[in-house]
Formats: sequence, C-alpha cells, structure tokens
Amino acid sequence: MSRPVLAELEVGQSIGSLAVGLDRTSLVRYAGASGDLNPIHWNDRFAAEVGLPGVIAHGMLTMGAAVELVTQWAQDPAAVVSYGVRFTRPVPVPDPGLATLEVSGVVGAVDLEAGTARVDLTVTVEGVRVLGRSQATVRL
Repeated sequence: MSRPVLAELEVGQSIGSLAVGLDRTSLVRYAGASGDLNPIHWNDRFAAEVGLPGVIAHGMLTMGAAVELVTQWAQDPAAVVSYGVRFTRPVPVPDPGLATLEVSGVVGAVDLEAGTARVDLTVTVEGVRVLGRSQATVRL
C-alpha cells in the first residue's frame, strides 16, 4: 500500500477496514499501562451491580484501537493531528471470548490549503455503533 496523496483523495473514498479483537487479557494489560483500575473493566459482579451488561472495555482503549486504521492508512502515526469520538455504547468483553471492533473509514473532507484530510470512522461491535462522531484529521 502506498502512502495516500492529498490531491488524489475524494470525499467518500474508503480508506479500508479493520477488525480488532479485545479479550480480558487486553483489558488487564491496558489497565496496568494506563493506571485505570476501575473494576468495571475486570470484575463481572461489580459491573453488573452498577448496571452494565458485564465487564466492558476501557473507552480510551476502544478509541485507540479504532484509530489504528487511520495510522495504517496514513503510514505514519504522527500524521494524525487531531482525533475525537463520542462514546455511544459500552463494549462488553465476554469471558471467555472476544469483543470484535469492526472499524471502517472514509475520507470526510479534504483541505488542500491546510494539507489535511478528515477521516470519518464507523466503529461497531456486533453491528451496533460504539463510537459516534469518530473523526481524525491527518496531515498528508
């Protein structure tokens, strides 16, 4: 795959798709790295007591996993100059098993003067959108 060329991009153009599997080990590793040890991310009983469907993935882990599609497409993580999402649904992570994030992206806007493109991501788990308004601005 060659690096995208800004002048060749068109609004609506696909940048591809990516499936990312999250399991309980992923959550434990992320908790240790981030310092977010909230029991909703590792204790089924606690998660149920606070009204969740079970243990859920960290929002920032979900967000970070989703932007991987953009960094792969741009071929440079430093090309992402801004990124934002709205968390719309929790991502339950079964035990045993995987929660699979399905990520797809399209070019949402091109700014030739600024040298940037906006990428709009769709992020779902089992067909349900878990991130809304997921947009990254990439300098190309």
